Amino acid sequence: MKCKSVFLTLLVMSILHHVAPAQTKYLLYKGKIPNSIPNSVVEKIADRDNGTQFLSNTTIPSLQIYLPEKTNNTGTAVIICPGGGYSGMAITHEGADIAKEFQKVGVAAFVLYYRTPLDLTMADKSIGPLQDAQQAIKLVRDHAAEWNVDVHKVGIMGFSAGGHLASTLGTHFSTALIDNKEQTSLRPDFMILLYPVISLSDSLAHMGSRENLIGKTPSKAQIDNYSNELQVTKNTPVTFLVHAGDDNAVPVDNSIVFYKALQHNGVPAELILYPKGGHGFGLINKTTPDRWFGHCINWMISNQLATK
Repeated sequence: MKCKSVFLTLLVMSILHHVAPAQTKYLLYKGKIPNSIPNSVVEKIADRDNGTQFLSNTTIPSLQIYLPEKTNNTGTAVIICPGGGYSGMAITHEGADIAKEFQKVGVAAFVLYYRTPLDLTMADKSIGPLQDAQQAIKLVRDHAAEWNVDVHKVGIMGFSAGGHLASTLGTHFSTALIDNKEQTSLRPDFMILLYPVISLSDSLAHMGSRENLIGKTPSKAQIDNYSNELQVTKNTPVTFLVHAGDDNAVPVDNSIVFYKALQHNGVPAELILYPKGGHGFGLINKTTPDRWFGHCINWMISNQLATK
């Protein structure tokens, strides 16, 4: 019996050793959350018919952390911004499901539960999500040794409106909207954007996202500032884009104009355009056997962000 007990103990230890570390939660801010005002808004989570979950009314932002095995760790990290029209976040198929795939290939994944932009909860709702994205990349770099991350391989990823947030971080990193005494770089090393809201212009914007972020009567200056195709420079990070031509929610031209802006500024970029797939397909576009995630990993390998 004693031998059997020892054998079972060793077996359990072996299994635990080979299982990837569990997801953990890390609050973005210690103490007062910047730009927040006293409120009674209650966070909500809704279960959808397709088995996914939608989180809304987020007032206390956090990172959901998925770290790979140390033996499989590439040192690369990606911060994932789920979409949801800036009314909430699709935290399953554009969050946890994506993070687990990166975790499998040795990439540390951090799902960002950013604040829902609401006048009831923020003095200036238009900067709240960007503050959280800046704080997220600062935290990942500041904890790089603890989380086995290379500070020069930290990227941002976003879906739909989360893609707008990700591309905003990638084009607005030079102005810190958070406390950053350490002068930690807020610039992502790369961007991965899936059917992203890029432009807030009248012709291209997803109006729900625009209204939720900058209101129903924004100024031209606000629209231009958050139309990220207009904010691309030679210092914008290398970018991987995926979109479907039949996307009726966020026009495919959002990805195309951003790709063109990157090209015109000499920023390496890769763009995958599917003829079909609609909007919000997440990890798997069911209209094709092709899988964008494999292309994404190959792109990361080509840019020395992952290993074979």
